[in-house]
Amino acid sequence: MVESGRGPVPGGGSGAGGPGPVGAIVAADVEWVYQPVEVHFADGDWALGRISAWWRDAAGTRWCRLRVARSGRPARWEPFDESRVVLLPAGGL
Repeated sequence: MVESGRGPVPGGGSGAGGPGPVGAIVAADVEWVYQPVEVHFADGDWALGRISAWWRDAAGTRWCRLRVARSGRPARWEPFDESRVVLLPAGGL
């Protein structure tokens, strides 16, 4: 599967992926990963998803490029919230 708008763009945003980190981003600062996650929503519902990249802004805020499975929405950059996004094992139990 190929996703468009894969990387953050200088000056903020994330290409086709919607709103994203603010500020100039150096591609070398982005860590591309495959991290399965469980995403919890405000209404108590949850869904599986994945994080495909990590980035930390100048203020130290950790951002993740999150895609919620079967949501119909492309991956997008958002601040990582460990109370809402639970990291799952990526391999070997």
